[in-house]
Amino acid sequence: MKNLKILLATFVMGLGLLSFTTMNDEKHASQHEKIDSKGYEVGGEAADFKLKNIDGKMVSLSDFKSAKGFIVVFTCNHCPYAKKYEDRSVELDKKFKNQGYPVVAINPNDPNVQPEDGYQQMIERAKQKGFTFPYLVDEGQKIYPQYGATKTPHVFLLQKENGKNIVKYIGAIDNNYDNPNDVSEYYVQDAVNALLKGEPVKMSKTVAIGCTIKVKK
Repeated sequence: MKNLKILLATFVMGLGLLSFTTMNDEKHASQHEKIDSKGYEVGGEAADFKLKNIDGKMVSLSDFKSAKGFIVVFTCNHCPYAKKYEDRSVELDKKFKNQGYPVVAINPNDPNVQPEDGYQQMIERAKQKGFTFPYLVDEGQKIYPQYGATKTPHVFLLQKENGKNIVKYIGAIDNNYDNPNDVSEYYVQDAVNALLKGEPVKMSKTVAIGCTIKVKK
């Protein structure tokens, strides 16, 4: 009888320990998921992707064999902030594409939430504005959370280093969304110029100003 009580006590203690361990593991996993959901930080490695372009072809960063890096812009059709920056995105692409830093635009919005950001509308908008860069659709909304994009527009400047895409700048294109003539700080332009000169980026992170990403309900 005494031995039975000892065995029962040991069994109960074992269950308690198992429960405690499981709770700790779940708590740790939950914390890990929260950390991952924040997206990339400056200095981190950005994963490649394969997304559909407005011409119907699938595009990856690895397709740009001669690129030194990328100006990845999460943007869309409907947002007034994104519209304000369309011409400036084209200018960035024209200025830096031949120097190794092309613009790659990604629409992260769910078209069921915002119909103006549908695939056909993307094609029409790109033609209307004369986009010189790929305009990709984040189908299933899998890429923007990896990057940590929260607005349209939201820029992630990447540089190729030893086969990896390293984040060098995150944030806004410049400091005046409303009027390009009143811009006094050219965040992305200055960052790319610094990388081309082999210098560190002085302003590596700013606050992205724009519309919130429209997530599937």
